Amino acid sequence: MKPRKASNAEGAKKLLREARVASLGTLMPSGTPFVSLVNVATAHDGSPLLLISKLAVHTKNLLRDNRVSLMVDERDQGNPLANGRLSLTGTIVPTTDPEDIRRYKARQPDAHVYEAIHDFGYYRMVVDGGHVVGGFGRIFDVKPAEVITEIADARKFVDAEVDFVTHLNEDHAATCRLYATKLLGAKDGEWKCVGCDPDGLDLQLGRKGLRLVFPQKVRTPGALRKVLKQLAEQARTA
Repeated sequence: MKPRKASNAEGAKKLLREARVASLGTLMPSGTPFVSLVNVATAHDGSPLLLISKLAVHTKNLLRDNRVSLMVDERDQGNPLANGRLSLTGTIVPTTDPEDIRRYKARQPDAHVYEAIHDFGYYRMVVDGGHVVGGFGRIFDVKPAEVITEIADARKFVDAEVDFVTHLNEDHAATCRLYATKLLGAKDGEWKCVGCDPDGLDLQLGRKGLRLVFPQKVRTPGALRKVLKQLAEQARTA
């Protein structure tokens, strides 16, 4: 069993799941577009998550008009114009969901610093469309369902995420390292799991995120253990 070769839409989803930095587009009171740099993470279903200050221009803009765009791209991959990038459109809403906050913190090690400043708050993007440039000549639109994962049929899986991630990092750290280096071609290092969802596993080293796409959608903890065991065996023999 091998990690599934991503289709065009799945490649866009992978871009979003691996992103740790994004360009956020908001609207000034005049209607003029305003673009800023933000840290980003993803909820269980892939919805973008932000931690931003009410003092920032982009936050003032979205609190007045919550229509936004968000672009993520392949960074550190040579010519930026030859790399993939995903632009999403939608709206931003505040979130106090503990799972959103936990998942953001897992992917953004400095979150606690900003969270301690009282004017910072968590926000979640509701995606209504997307546009992908996969490199020269590879341009297409994506629907929300192609980048956002349906999780209603995988509640047991979602509820078990914390225990699973803890177990993987504490008891199978070497396996995480093999996933990253043998299956995803990453440089060696102390890779750790920062989350999982029905479509894949999120690995991280420092601020670098990697996505291990599952061969098929996983809906239960038992199915997850089976898939990861098979992928681990493949990594060991790579």
